[in-house]
Amino acid sequence: MGLIISSCVVTAILLVPFIDFLYRIKLRRAHQKTTDMFNKRTPLFDKFNSWKVGTPFGGGLLIILVVTVCTFWAYGIFNIKFLPWEVFVIFFSFISFGVLGFMDDFKKLVGGRENLFGMRFRHKIIVQWVLALIIAFVFYTQLHYDFVFIHGFGRLFLGVLFVPFAAFVIVSFVNAFNITDGLDGLASGLLLICLIAFLVINSAALDESLGIFLSVLIGSIAAFLYFNIYKARIWLGDVGSLSIGAVLAVTGLLQGKTMALSIKGGGCKLEVSLSLIQLLGKKFLGRKILSAAPMHLFLQNKGWEEPKIVMRLWLIGFFLAIIGIFISFI
Repeated sequence: MGLIISSCVVTAILLVPFIDFLYRIKLRRAHQKTTDMFNKRTPLFDKFNSWKVGTPFGGGLLIILVVTVCTFWAYGIFNIKFLPWEVFVIFFSFISFGVLGFMDDFKKLVGGRENLFGMRFRHKIIVQWVLALIIAFVFYTQLHYDFVFIHGFGRLFLGVLFVPFAAFVIVSFVNAFNITDGLDGLASGLLLICLIAFLVINSAALDESLGIFLSVLIGSIAAFLYFNIYKARIWLGDVGSLSIGAVLAVTGLLQGKTMALSIKGGGCKLEVSLSLIQLLGKKFLGRKILSAAPMHLFLQNKGWEEPKIVMRLWLIGFFLAIIGIFISFI
């Protein structure tokens, strides 16, 4: 509890000058015309979000810095005997995917130079898979994870196939969380719910190094959410959404609760499911199946107001988190 409070206070104190700094360097969307991951125009998104032009993004950078410094300070204060490879997979995921997201955010800063760093969508996916495979390989070779726990059946040993499986889990959660980060407070609120659920499960497992990291991250996200709810003063940006999506997946894998992870992260999965349906329709049918995707944009197009969508998805995320906790303990 002390770490949650401390992290929350530190992040809250730093956020106001950090927001002013982002305004000074103009790290914000400067025009109304946006493109999707395939560099195609998104007029429907612009229709509902044009009024947000000028809001700075990149809040994830401050979260990464605060959480990294505070966590390692806490490791020293508590003098814990943590597993170095466990800490490696947590922070390698957190920082490496954050760097990838920062590169994409920087591309937006310079405006329109789509080939900067060569980071088009297909290139980002390749880099994501490389990073995810490195993390999965450490899981398999150093932490000796080679199984998936399925409730009612026990452990399903995958052997070396655990590596591509874990990499798939990481990449899928990274992109699901990135897509979810589309409305004020939506992604950060769902994230806070998931992290609290993970901390409850971790309290039973007594994994001290992971518990400290989760506590610090919860406090930092709680402070960020205060400034991110409708109408947001700051957004996570890709630097935050990619890094945190990776951390969610890695946390679930470390706890050996892949099924519970899928349920607790159900809010993000609901968001990305409509995007997948839409993508498959365009690919194989040559037309849109839905009027809009992902889910939050579909609901906006149906006339739902943004705060209503966010709060109802928070409720769905809360109940899914309760189910995930229940499954983890049976």
